[in-house]
Amino acid sequence: MNIVVCIKQVPDTTQVRIDPVTNTLIREGVQSIINPFDVYAIEEGVRLKERFGGKVTVITMGPPQAEAVLRESISMGCDEGVLVSDRAFAGSDTLATGYTLARAINKIKDVDMIICGKQASDGDTAQVGPGIATQLDIPQVTYVKKIEEIANGKAKIERMTEEGFEIVETSMPCLITVVKEINEPRIPSLKGRMAAKKAVILAWKAIDLDIEENRLGLTGSPTWVSKIFTPPPRPKGQMFEGDPEESATNLVDLLKNHIG
Repeated sequence: MNIVVCIKQVPDTTQVRIDPVTNTLIREGVQSIINPFDVYAIEEGVRLKERFGGKVTVITMGPPQAEAVLRESISMGCDEGVLVSDRAFAGSDTLATGYTLARAINKIKDVDMIICGKQASDGDTAQVGPGIATQLDIPQVTYVKKIEEIANGKAKIERMTEEGFEIVETSMPCLITVVKEINEPRIPSLKGRMAAKKAVILAWKAIDLDIEENRLGLTGSPTWVSKIFTPPPRPKGQMFEGDPEESATNLVDLLKNHIG
């Protein structure tokens, strides 16, 4: 199998700060990590390679320092890392990001399955994975918690729903987004860390991709952040003490007056 895992470098969630002028994340001086859901995507890609053979390519779109998360992915068992990085990509929303990553995946060619984390911890939109599938015109299955079977060009997959789960079958190539229930990520071995240190990371710019420039970065992004603010603190609620029956009566009267 030829597997591609899409990951993102995000700020450590305990250190997220916003620039009040540009309304963008402040990344300078903030520790960056692999997006937590993407770690499960990496692990599942490596497990599929161990079951069926093949290759796992991990890809990320971001600044040059995002190379670090690619090396960490290789230490977990991925075979190759691709960094998609160019000033032309700056300011991309989920639509422009999905388009750019799809063009990069097209360059890899002959991909059987693309695996993404459910969502990113810094954006929480869960839109990039489905956006990639739409750009590539391939089936997608979201909220995947188990890959039941892969055979004869099809995959049988268990996905989470609000009511429980469902089993779906899809043709391949396909894209899936995974939840943390799918596996338990491994700790990189010493051998894996040594391999990651020596690995040659491929670096692709806009000029290296078959890409339409008007669909990149801010120009290709129909959505943007116009304002960020901290919600005002909620006022304290009213406490009712003493006799329960009297408290219930007082509460009902309060609600009636509020509605009225």
